[in-house]
Amino acid sequence: MNYLIVIEKTKTGFSAFSPDIPGCISTGKTKEDVENNMREAIEFHLDGLREEGYEIPTPHTYATNIKMPA
Repeated sequence: MNYLIVIEKTKTGFSAFSPDIPGCISTGKTKEDVENNMREAIEFHLDGLREEGYEIPTPHTYATNIKMPA
């Protein structure tokens, strides 16, 4: 499955979350770090859901860019 993650610049690096997996967040010093950390966070979160017998969220969000005049 492909889960959308949103990455935001912070004062100390980057943070990320997935709208499809509430409560699953991560941080990193670089974009690459936060992407890797988020991948691990999603795996850990989904493993926990499976162990507890919860349903795995189906990805349903997407992103796009809209061009606007400057």
